[in-house]
Amino acid sequence: MSRVQLAINVDDLEASIGFYSKLFATEPAKVRPGYANFAVVQPPLKLVLIENPGRGGSLNHLGVEVEDVDTVDAIQSRLAQDGLASVDERGTVCCYAKQDKFWVQDTPNGEAWEVYTVLADSAVAGGPAEGSDCGCGVATDPLVDASPAAAGAASSGCCG
Repeated sequence: MSRVQLAINVDDLEASIGFYSKLFATEPAKVRPGYANFAVVQPPLKLVLIENPGRGGSLNHLGVEVEDVDTVDAIQSRLAQDGLASVDERGTVCCYAKQDKFWVQDTPNGEAWEVYTVLADSAVAGGPAEGSDCGCGVATDPLVDASPAAAGAASSGCCG
């Protein structure tokens, strides 16, 4: 099973959880401080809410959640054959999950796209990779906007 992930910034997490619970007729799969995600069955969607006051309604990042590491690898190989560069993040902890993923580089409009699989749940939000300034979904996260700089910053270790 694969599904598109949409990660958006929200001003008020509780109000947003209430709204999206009604919109998709489902409760969140995970709620943590400043973070919630929904595993929407129909349409197949992983909706991630990242509390980021003052940036509500803006895109944080996009992704494709896949079922296993083999699928992550197959997609990365296919994209490389098509000339698209990517940056690996294996065994990273971010957004309350241990993940294997990669970030697609040089998107035409600067949007940040990740392809990932969740390996395990995590009690902690995770954080920056070695040498990164990213705070995984908090206001210091370079993915709070979809600028080309944000897409490049994604390669240094943040949120899925």
